Amino acid sequence: MHPILIQIGSFAIRWYGFMIAIACLLGIWVAGREAERKGIDKEKAQNILLYAIIGGVIGARLYYVAFADWAGFLNNPLSVFAVWQGGLAIHGGILGGLLVCLFYTRREKISFWKFADTAAPSLILGQAIGRIGCFFNGDAHGYPTEMPWGLVYSPESPAGQMFPGQPLHPTQLYEMFFNFIIFGVLWAVRKKLKVEGHLFFLYVILYSGIRIFVEYFRADKLIYFENISTAQSIGIVGILISFILMFVLKKKETVPVKSM
Repeated sequence: MHPILIQIGSFAIRWYGFMIAIACLLGIWVAGREAERKGIDKEKAQNILLYAIIGGVIGARLYYVAFADWAGFLNNPLSVFAVWQGGLAIHGGILGGLLVCLFYTRREKISFWKFADTAAPSLILGQAIGRIGCFFNGDAHGYPTEMPWGLVYSPESPAGQMFPGQPLHPTQLYEMFFNFIIFGVLWAVRKKLKVEGHLFFLYVILYSGIRIFVEYFRADKLIYFENISTAQSIGIVGILISFILMFVLKKKETVPVKSM
């Protein structure tokens, strides 16, 4: 696995940036299709999602800078802009994207939860494709393993530098596999869940669950408390909040309107 897709002289296209671009384009297309089905203006929905992607990239980078390599960015501040080289944290990306969506859906008078349901399949699909970029980049990697599917990463990659010449758990591919399954589940049930917001929270629950599991194999995780990583802590909180809000939204929808 080599992080460079194409190199011509000093110009290089990295797998990570290429796969992120593919994920964004495909995600916007899928969201546009879903928006039409839900009666949301396609152009407005795709524009909001485009703004959300920008906000998501900013949020993902800020999260990574703050929690993963603050000292490194202090030594080389301009590297904060090199997002094509990796270093995007999905939880920061989701938060940044949601804040942008909240702002623009209110401005366009679109139900936020309806839009969140529209974007949920696109979001997990984009995450699945993005993990392919992580795989070639050699980040988000696992611990050494003796399993037959263990992979040796290139020496210049983060994985190769941490564990030179050792086969590692390809945790990027683990998560990619589960993310594609989650996409299939969301796509299959998207017409059956009638309460606005429930599809989005199902995404949060399913993704948080698989992320908690995959984190046990991750070698570059951020430890929050003893053996619990930051991502696992966020995942646990996300699952609890999702169940609570699903109940609240369900109860809100079933409350009868009082006649005057």
